[in-house]
Amino acid sequence: MKKIKIYILFLLIIISFKAHADDFTFNDWKKKFKLIALEKGVSLNTIEKTIEKSVFLKDVIKYDRYQPEFYEDTKTYISKRANSKKVNSGLKIYKINKRSIDKISKEFSVDKNLLLSLMGIETNFGNYLGKMDIISSLATLSYDKRRSEFFTSELITLLILFDKEIINPVNYLGSWAGAFGNFQFMPSTIKNYAMDYNNDKTINLKNIEDSFASAANYLNKMGWDNNAPCFYKVELIDETPHKYLNTSAKQIKHKNKISYLKKYIKNREIFDNLDNLKAALVTPDYDIIPDAKKLTPAYVIFDNYELILKWNRSLRFALAVCTLKSKFKDAI
Repeated sequence: MKKIKIYILFLLIIISFKAHADDFTFNDWKKKFKLIALEKGVSLNTIEKTIEKSVFLKDVIKYDRYQPEFYEDTKTYISKRANSKKVNSGLKIYKINKRSIDKISKEFSVDKNLLLSLMGIETNFGNYLGKMDIISSLATLSYDKRRSEFFTSELITLLILFDKEIINPVNYLGSWAGAFGNFQFMPSTIKNYAMDYNNDKTINLKNIEDSFASAANYLNKMGWDNNAPCFYKVELIDETPHKYLNTSAKQIKHKNKISYLKKYIKNREIFDNLDNLKAALVTPDYDIIPDAKKLTPAYVIFDNYELILKWNRSLRFALAVCTLKSKFKDAI
């Protein structure tokens, strides 16, 4: 009878943890998460210092449901994030840290303009690192039903990083989504790619050297190619088959050689000598913006663009990053 009761209790824990957040309270969630974290190897001491003190942040849910990628048209989104003001701010950072940034860029074979672009868009060059308690943010999103599995995994990874003293849990503040530092690394990214580049025995992702090296390491491991294009803006003919148009960042489909896609492009002369490169068509506004046209704006995107999608799975984010990268190339 005792074994049956234990089994039923365990089954209820598993079922209720997977249930919608509305079906139980945040405090109930903390009790259930504690058992899962212990099973994953997180120490009781860390759990008591972090999860026990975490709170439900209703603003996190609001931010999650109302991200700019969900409602801003492409032109607005890019103009806010890849403008001359952003370039000027980035140039100041670059001039102060030129030696370190150039060294890291060369060592990891990652374009310094890309690194500056990512830092500029993610945190406005360290000026907007976030003021949310990351533990509570991740706990809230783990409790919430929309992407519970993903954020539960990120929270457990974060607690293990605390246990291993890779990062310090004291005043661990960042974005509403649980990202941290100059390049807004999630816990799994910190675990897999963050570096103590300046050898001071601490990984400090608010430090220029550690953060730039960590971002460069990440991009290098993902396969960034300095010599390959990111995207081109194009005009499509009316007869372009709609099946070739990617409107979601979840998975880029119908990739073909440029030599094949050119028949659907009016300004095809921009692709001279690129016929053998594989690419895809992206029309980012149609499924999100009311009354948006199906064929415009349109872009031909390459492998480097898809790599940026791994950083942040948003068609507009990748377009903004590559746009700002090009502007830094012209300015430096």
